[in-house]
Amino acid sequence: MAIEKWLAITSVALFVMFAGEMISVYNFMINIPEDDGFLRTFEPDSKLIQFISIGVAPAGILAGVAFIMSRRYGSKLIGGMIVAGGVILLVGMYVCYSMINRIEDDYITDAVRYLPILFMALSIPVMGVGTYLSKQKKIRPKKEYF
Repeated sequence: MAIEKWLAITSVALFVMFAGEMISVYNFMINIPEDDGFLRTFEPDSKLIQFISIGVAPAGILAGVAFIMSRRYGSKLIGGMIVAGGVILLVGMYVCYSMINRIEDDYITDAVRYLPILFMALSIPVMGVGTYLSKQKKIRPKKEYF
């Protein structure tokens, strides 16, 4: 069970990293310095795609692999970590969604507007899979006496 546990821990860490990255980009779009002309050419779509490919995509894959590896015998610890990753994703995307009204209109794109909603919706199945894994009963192996 050691590999599954470490995969789940890494998954939670990547969910935290993704939520932090998204919150920092949304905060940057709210508080862009006025004196630097280079920052005025900032395009958020490319950064958001980069953060998705670095953070949430590997986190989802690792959570899925941890689930597949431990679904036969169930694990409250791994299921709890997967649920925690889903909750972190949900809360982080809610914070990002609440920041959209304060972002300047120059930086509002479809990705900026709809990605938090998409990942809030995707956090619900992650929490469901973790809950399922937590509730799974352990199968006792048959003992062979001969």
